[in-house]
Amino acid sequence: MFLTVLLRLLTLLAVLLLALPVAALPIGSGVPAPVWISLALVVVALVVLLFRSRWTPRGVGATLLGMVLVVLAATVASQIYAATPPITGADGKPLPGSIAVLEKVTLNGSQQWITIRGQDATKPILLNLGMGGPGGGGFATRTLFTPLEKDFVVVSWDEPGTGKSYKAVPIESLTPERFIEDAHALTLYLRQRFGQEKIFVYGTSWTSILGVWLVQRYPELFYAYIGNGQMVNTDLDDVMGYELALEYSAERGDTATVTALRRNGPPPYSGDGLLNKYVLYLDVLNDYMGSPRYTLVVPIVPFFAPEYGLVDKINHTRGLMQSFTVVYPQLQGLDFTTQAAKLDVPVYIFAGRNDVNAMSSLVEDYFDILQAPRKQLIWLEGGHGLGSDNLAQFVDVMTNTVLAEAKIDE
Repeated sequence: MFLTVLLRLLTLLAVLLLALPVAALPIGSGVPAPVWISLALVVVALVVLLFRSRWTPRGVGATLLGMVLVVLAATVASQIYAATPPITGADGKPLPGSIAVLEKVTLNGSQQWITIRGQDATKPILLNLGMGGPGGGGFATRTLFTPLEKDFVVVSWDEPGTGKSYKAVPIESLTPERFIEDAHALTLYLRQRFGQEKIFVYGTSWTSILGVWLVQRYPELFYAYIGNGQMVNTDLDDVMGYELALEYSAERGDTATVTALRRNGPPPYSGDGLLNKYVLYLDVLNDYMGSPRYTLVVPIVPFFAPEYGLVDKINHTRGLMQSFTVVYPQLQGLDFTTQAAKLDVPVYIFAGRNDVNAMSSLVEDYFDILQAPRKQLIWLEGGHGLGSDNLAQFVDVMTNTVLAEAKIDE
């Protein structure tokens, strides 16, 4: 009797797990309602079949086989219908003159993906290099830039090795130089496509490093560089973060975390377990800032991006983990106070008052010595990057300061 009940519970658990991809379709995919509703009805029919068959081996087998086929259909549909939503007016129809496309572009011989979104396709281009990482991509947090689509054409980039660009190049071949030159190629493409002499570029966390490198090498292509969660010296930043995580964990009496941190020792890390060692203290820092842990956020965030099919959503998480492991060790020795003390474009740096991922003291030191045609340090509420507590201020500065001071129409 016990064995029978256990087998039935395991079968129900398998059915529920297999139903999750279908349940995810209406939450964060471009699959039309008639398609996902039809798949959901098939799931219901299979569950009914299971009970009506009185849990016979044949009934259980047919149900599980049917569920597998439904999952395959849901996965294929999610990939086919992946799209960026149209920009609509009050009538719910696409806004005349707007642009909202998800497209594949060729950058230095590899196929990579971007979204292009704006209420007016003639507005200045803002290139969003992505959410961080390395390996975060630009689509998972693309909606943060929706308020800027009125005044900019916002281009979000899934960099090679993540999300829809997961297979653009072998991840083990990724280097800082590859990212710089792919971002340069994308910039040239956007200038030509939209007939604009220059564009704006935005980077946060890891992509704030990429952004500085990009404008340092090709200043003539950019109106301004905008950094957020600005990384300055990764080695020093990591050591300071590790020490804070150790102190904070000890104050809270979290002896297990303190023991694990001491066992790992201070960064930089290399070899097996590199990612887990970084994530351990970074998640403590997220707790300190009142932010969700990366181990929670990273797998969940891509599931709300309609630009991703189910395969892309999984590849986003895989890509971030793999890209970080390959690329982050290559950032050792970075120090913008000596390596990028002068930039030939206007620079706007947003810094969270409570940011201990990109240490505010290092950001201030860099800003103080930085030479640029124009520079401004803007303090935001909150911690690392954009969120509900600072988005309105960010949008205000972007439209009324960054865009206004570029004087594009003069």
